[in-house]
Amino acid sequence: MTDTLLPNGIKDSGGDSSYFRKGCNPFAQTGRSKLQNKRASLNQQIIKQMRMRAGAENLLKATSNNKVKEMVLLELSYVNSNLQLLMGQLEGLNSSVEVYQSTQETTNIPLIALGLKETKDLDFSTFFKDFILEHYSEDGSSFEDEIADLMDLRQACRTPSRDESGVELLAKYFGHLPLMESRFFSPSRQTGIFFTWYDSFTGVPVCQQNLSLEKASILFNMAALYSQIGTRSDRQTIAGLEEAISSFQKAAGVLNHLKETFTHTPSYDMSPAMLSMLIRMMLAQAQECLFEKTALPGIRNQFNSLMKMAQEAAKVSEIYDQVHQSMIQTPIKDNVPFFWSTMSQVKTNHYRSMAHYFVASALLDHQLGLSDDEDQQEKTLSQVYDRLPEGCSPLDILKKKDERERIGKAHIRRAILGHEEALRIFSLCQHLNNLDTLQDILRASHQRSLNKFSENEDEEEFTDYMEAPDIISKTEHKAEMEIPAATKGPLSVFSAKQRWTAPRTIHLHPEDRDLGFTLKGESPVQVVSLDPLSPAATDGLKEGDYIVAVGDTDCKWLGVSDVMRLLKDVDEEGIEIQVISIMDSNPSMPTKSATFCGNLPKTYSMICLAYDDDDKNSKSRKVTKKPSFLSWGLKNRLKSASTLSLPTADNSGTLPWNKPCPTFPSSSSYNNDSALY
Repeated sequence: MTDTLLPNGIKDSGGDSSYFRKGCNPFAQTGRSKLQNKRASLNQQIIKQMRMRAGAENLLKATSNNKVKEMVLLELSYVNSNLQLLMGQLEGLNSSVEVYQSTQETTNIPLIALGLKETKDLDFSTFFKDFILEHYSEDGSSFEDEIADLMDLRQACRTPSRDESGVELLAKYFGHLPLMESRFFSPSRQTGIFFTWYDSFTGVPVCQQNLSLEKASILFNMAALYSQIGTRSDRQTIAGLEEAISSFQKAAGVLNHLKETFTHTPSYDMSPAMLSMLIRMMLAQAQECLFEKTALPGIRNQFNSLMKMAQEAAKVSEIYDQVHQSMIQTPIKDNVPFFWSTMSQVKTNHYRSMAHYFVASALLDHQLGLSDDEDQQEKTLSQVYDRLPEGCSPLDILKKKDERERIGKAHIRRAILGHEEALRIFSLCQHLNNLDTLQDILRASHQRSLNKFSENEDEEEFTDYMEAPDIISKTEHKAEMEIPAATKGPLSVFSAKQRWTAPRTIHLHPEDRDLGFTLKGESPVQVVSLDPLSPAATDGLKEGDYIVAVGDTDCKWLGVSDVMRLLKDVDEEGIEIQVISIMDSNPSMPTKSATFCGNLPKTYSMICLAYDDDDKNSKSRKVTKKPSFLSWGLKNRLKSASTLSLPTADNSGTLPWNKPCPTFPSSSSYNNDSALY
């Protein structure tokens, strides 16, 4: 993270030995941090109102006095009204996209970032020390430093910086959780530790005594942080767009991993339906950035280039339409901010209209000449349409000027109508009305289409109300989910569901460059086809063993190719590897973990509501680490002269065609006739 000068004059260098952990910035006074503080405050107000409602509902059930019932019903209506207001304020926070945008961002359509989930402070030092004494027969007090360090790490995860250091901080804590689970969370014993996290859309708290909610929430926050990094990126540069694309794809990958791994999380923001919608939204924003990256150097003012950009824009529109359709399904529509669904609908219409504009420009401004490749243009045009107007063929459209103009005008009319629809939808959402940049871009796009129509309008010509055909969406670079390194790895092996032996050291002596076994698997790699007469087998290696280290290199997170590379050049002296074996066990069914989930239409669990922040005092002191059983198994961190550009929202004036213009249309570009987009 960037260096921060703290109020007390202590400068944070960003290292692990500094005042704060690297990737943590608890004193930040940015718009994003202020938004999170408001979210935390709203969460507390919501839980207070839900306590009052739960008490009133219980009293209503218990009393038979009509006067008391009337008073309770009045109180309930007041509390429910307050809850609705608080929920509206929380929706407003989720709609405050402007604080997440790049500081240089003044000319691009805003993108949506996820807010971080909030949690309560935790103090698990007493339980851990007691468990160490009871289960491991060691003095728990001798591990106070490690426990305090772990608590400090969790506390730091509440205020991650908006960069890769912040993601690494969350990943570091997430990597500790399976180790904590295997060491301290016995399936036959309740810990008494409540992990409490607030729903990012409703503010309703959820408590669990096991670590599933903790792990799922950290993953959600990792995805949220990636989305915030993506919206912060400077999309007026290629490097910034690549960072945004990668960040949104990683956000989608983490959300998909969360969806597939934690299928029964009681918090609605992490339900399968909600996560599916969020994944689509992240991929849609990645696709939008891919489109911007293609358009950034300028769009060549040629038939084929314009048709290609039309299909790219149609692809963005298609994906946003899928996002919008998923947002309006019950019960997602009851929890997704109205701003989000409106924004997706605006972008659906905006990019579809942009696609029609590009096709219209290609047909109206570029007649088929003697030097043009007729076969290539015919092939391009046939791939743009799913169906052509009756009686038309691609070659007819290209060669007949009247037919070409007729279809081109039909496309520009659809572009105008689509931009008008985008502006109409924009006006319906209060939060969207605050985004002046978006409004400027929508108006400029509309004006561009109007100008193109007026340029080709013939007053003596009979008006033809032909409907322009739909444009087939197509892209050369499709946004795909990307699993970041932080969530890859042997979670299925090194988890609390599995028990394994302590690491064993095996000395390998290759014979004629043959180690005597083969490997399979992603990470960790597993030994298969072991020669029982090989030196490795003699030294204790078994089929099914997992390799966790080669020499001094930790291999728990490496794939087959990486491990084979380490083993390929072993000399005559050999090399030592460390392996573990999965232990067969038939544990008894785990006791049910108490889960307390708030549900707005129903009475909230009083056990969860009674759990208060003030009852816990977490340790925050930094300590020097020392080797212990707590530390085993942690991951080692290792254009042509004639181009068309997208006009901007600045007031820099008209730009020539041969000057790259890295942004979308805006208000200052109404009269820039030399550039298409």
